[in-house]
Amino acid sequence: MGANVKKLRLGILASGGGTNLQSIIDRCQDGSLAADIAIIICNNPGAGALDRAKKSGIPHRCINHRDFSERQDFDRSVVSALQDADVELVVLAGFMRIISDVFLDAFPQRIINIHPALLPAFPGLHVQRKALEHGARFSGCTVHFVDSGVDTGRIILQAVVPVLDDDTEATLSARILEQEHKIYPRAIQLIAEGRLRIDGRRVLVEPATAPECQAIINPPLD
Repeated sequence: MGANVKKLRLGILASGGGTNLQSIIDRCQDGSLAADIAIIICNNPGAGALDRAKKSGIPHRCINHRDFSERQDFDRSVVSALQDADVELVVLAGFMRIISDVFLDAFPQRIINIHPALLPAFPGLHVQRKALEHGARFSGCTVHFVDSGVDTGRIILQAVVPVLDDDTEATLSARILEQEHKIYPRAIQLIAEGRLRIDGRRVLVEPATAPECQAIINPPLD
């Protein structure tokens, strides 16, 4: 981490256990991620993410969406809490709510998500099941900016995971999750360093680091 990189203030939204949240907490605490978690907000009072926040001493709130009769009232309440915490980047970590224009207007190009598939393939839910049913040879995960669609935002970073012949939904999900824990903090770090530039649908990293231009084939050639 560069010494002159200003720490980014994160607001993390979660609904479940929060393993991606934990990977971000760990990187913030060991100094490898130039970010501070300003607040963690859960819409589910039983979310394990709240326990992780308490254990780490991070400010947190439960704003239960069931307490609101109108979706936009819930969204405004969450946005207000994020703004009160001076959040600069909103990070969705298993947040099981559709992001509305209330969020997008308040944080334009400042909301990111991680999806357990290689977008634009398999958006939505149950994506590893879909990959197996379609006979895909590769799956993976994608960090992307959030827009008004479902998993349609500009792609920041991806990791590729081969699908094995004996994979189940559970085993494939577990291997993909390992990569999620690596690339989500990395994407946040790129944003903190100001290294991303949007060019149409593409998100370019500057200065670029050239990947190995070697094809990955599954099953391997003899």
